[in-house]
Amino acid sequence: MDIVNPQVEEYMASLQSHHDEPVLLEMEKEGRERGFPIVGRNVGVTLEVLARSINARRVMELGSGFGYSAYWFARAVGDSGEVYCTDGDAANVAKGEAYLERAGLADRVSYRVGDAVEQMATIDGVFDIVYDDIDKHGYPDAWRAARERLRVGGLYICDNVLWSGRVIEPDPDRNTSAILEHNQLIADDDRFVSTIVPTRDGVFVALRVG
Repeated sequence: MDIVNPQVEEYMASLQSHHDEPVLLEMEKEGRERGFPIVGRNVGVTLEVLARSINARRVMELGSGFGYSAYWFARAVGDSGEVYCTDGDAANVAKGEAYLERAGLADRVSYRVGDAVEQMATIDGVFDIVYDDIDKHGYPDAWRAARERLRVGGLYICDNVLWSGRVIEPDPDRNTSAILEHNQLIADDDRFVSTIVPTRDGVFVALRVG
């Protein structure tokens, strides 16, 4: 991954100071306990670096759980940035908001309860990043909606288990079919000009809009 950006260099130089932040450690512990394979420090760091590399100021996260990736995006966009999050579970939203409040990042994040794709349609304008972390069966619909809302030079980032050869239970056949459809839609779209598969402890693909 070739990134030339002074903000990224400054961030990488200061990373170590954040490794013991209590809120972050609690969130990671909860992720491990809940069995989320995407939750990991390298994944979070990479999300922030990717966002900083394109100077992202507007991020849409489809399916945000309890706020872990929103934490990293909120750090990346700065005080003037906006991170929109969706979740179908009000309890997850409340937990995410509480974590982000304690981390001092809540002012940058706006949560919405309900269907992720429907909620994205209620927000005006384009996004620098759309992060697809919804139920795997919803990937094709998320892709169709996201590709219309990204600015040129923006990123579509997706937790895509097939890139690692894994399929998440409890319904691998259902998820596999949806993921394969999703991947074919991406392959057929010539607007996306580069692909990044950056981490080992969580697998996702980032696609840059040409």
